[in-house]
Amino acid sequence: MLELQFKEGGLIPVVVQDAKTREVLMVAYADKEAVALTRETGFAHYYSRSRKKLWKKGEESGHFQKVFRILVDCDEDCLLYLVEQTGAACHTGYRTCFYRTLDGEIIGDLVFDPSKVYANKEE
Repeated sequence: MLELQFKEGGLIPVVVQDAKTREVLMVAYADKEAVALTRETGFAHYYSRSRKKLWKKGEESGHFQKVFRILVDCDEDCLLYLVEQTGAACHTGYRTCFYRTLDGEIIGDLVFDPSKVYANKEE
């Protein structure tokens, strides 16, 4: 078993990629508990730095990530989740968090209206 290098508050960055298309969907962070839950359940779990809590991707939106494989980089300080994405990966409603260019041009597909999906969300 590899020795993952959890840094900055016990977190490790996670790059999330579509298992079939190899499109990069998002980047998030996980703590040891999130990694363990992901392995145990087969669904992506992360740690929210802003909300300071563990969360399961899709718990509010219904846009889950089924994890097929977890890869570890050479320094053991970054993970790659290969997933099947239900709906959109981005909370803004786009399929991927990388939906715009540096100049602000929208190049991605809007999948859902976040104002409707998160209408009852507590801040």
